[in-house]
Amino acid sequence: TGFDSDNSSGDFSEANHKVPEMHDLDPHESNRTGKHNGETEIQENGIKRHSFLFNGLIMTVGFYFIFFHYKTSLPAPMFSRSDFSVWSILKKCIGLELSKITMPIVFNEPLSFLQRITEYMEHIYLINKACSHADPLERMQAVAAFAVSAVASQWERTGKPFNPLLGETYELTREDLGFRFISEQVSHHPPISAFYSEGLNKDFIFHGSIYPKLKFWGKSIEAEPRGTITLELLKHNEAYTWTNPTCCVHNVIIGKLWLEQYGVVEIVNHSTGDKCVLNFKPCGLFGKELHRVEGYIQDKHRKKLCVIYGKWTECLWCTDPTTYETYKKSEKRGGEQKKKSVSEDDIKSENDEADDMPEVQDTVQFIPGSKLLWRINCRPPNSSQMYNFTSFAVSLNELEKGMEAILAPTDCRLRPDIRNMENGNMDVASKEKERLEEKQRAARKERAKDEVEWHTRWFHQGTNPYTGTPDWLYSGGYFDRNFSDCPDIY
Repeated sequence: TGFDSDNSSGDFSEANHKVPEMHDLDPHESNRTGKHNGETEIQENGIKRHSFLFNGLIMTVGFYFIFFHYKTSLPAPMFSRSDFSVWSILKKCIGLELSKITMPIVFNEPLSFLQRITEYMEHIYLINKACSHADPLERMQAVAAFAVSAVASQWERTGKPFNPLLGETYELTREDLGFRFISEQVSHHPPISAFYSEGLNKDFIFHGSIYPKLKFWGKSIEAEPRGTITLELLKHNEAYTWTNPTCCVHNVIIGKLWLEQYGVVEIVNHSTGDKCVLNFKPCGLFGKELHRVEGYIQDKHRKKLCVIYGKWTECLWCTDPTTYETYKKSEKRGGEQKKKSVSEDDIKSENDEADDMPEVQDTVQFIPGSKLLWRINCRPPNSSQMYNFTSFAVSLNELEKGMEAILAPTDCRLRPDIRNMENGNMDVASKEKERLEEKQRAARKERAKDEVEWHTRWFHQGTNPYTGTPDWLYSGGYFDRNFSDCPDIY
């Protein structure tokens, strides 16, 4: 989650995601007020909506929640880190808990960790696929692809997100994609972020809590995942749980920073007993296994139903176990297996979402007869100047006119340090970050003095109903928009 904290242990004082599917909207709904072509209407929940003409049809979407004209670039380019060294800070912190280390803002990216979590929803079409499949094996394949896609946006993202302040929130409603999302920072030490998302068609619930354990190994920083992620497919009465792989940033002393994911991820279908085991392979010598993911889906009797392979930075395929084993044996016998370039025709024959697949060159060795489960979205051409953000990430901090009257006062979009960094005002962002951390420290001391406990607003501690492990559960009520008792954290 990064290193910013209200306990500084260092010497530093800091002065377009393509829409894969459009949900049809009731034409009577959009005609109810007779307002079209950019005029607004007010919904029952107080959210403004825009109606406008698109390809001859009246479409209605949330006016600030990323629609057809959402921004495609940040207001200012990424600040250069070439004159700064992560090692200059970390060498003084060996043996210390990294969550209590304050880092200069230059190592950040202009998003909160709560917004980073929201990037799980970038490939929501995979959840929609899982909901639509009648076959439980195909549902598990789609869920496995979604679990892999959730970490794909981290590729080349070596900037750290801002640590959320205690009580900070973030919401996102995407009517075009059919979901709404809310998250809250429920604990500061240890840092814990809780989130909840639901389908607008009442077809799924996606929730969890995340609190990685940070470790500094001298040349690398490792974030060991903690917390359970749960996806419920309501139509099929199914629940899937898993934990993310370990994330590691290399070359913190010298050289170019690079990131890898490794570890075993087990996705369990608690209704059928099916399990998907995915091995995110460590890089290995000469980078042979870099970014590779291999695994399989088995039923409750441990019979392998299919094999999954690919790269979390590129694509994911599946094939039947017999075909996979035959192919591997042929490889060992020295048969000439060439990396097959996958054409658009191949993709169209294997995948319904062909029109949304980016034009990238695969480096995954394709096994004939495999089915494409997922492929990464293309990033904007200027992504390297925007912290390597995806189109989805670029839009997450967008603040349209009128939003402040609707959002909770604790929403990330209202954080002045993140906003100033996004606008390129680094000095102001640094001072604001220091001010907010001091404000948080003062509030904590005041609570301790008065012996007042912090109370979360939208989540509560409980037990995950499927794993039996401790979890943070959504208390409900956020979208009623009664924010009168939200804390003043900015």
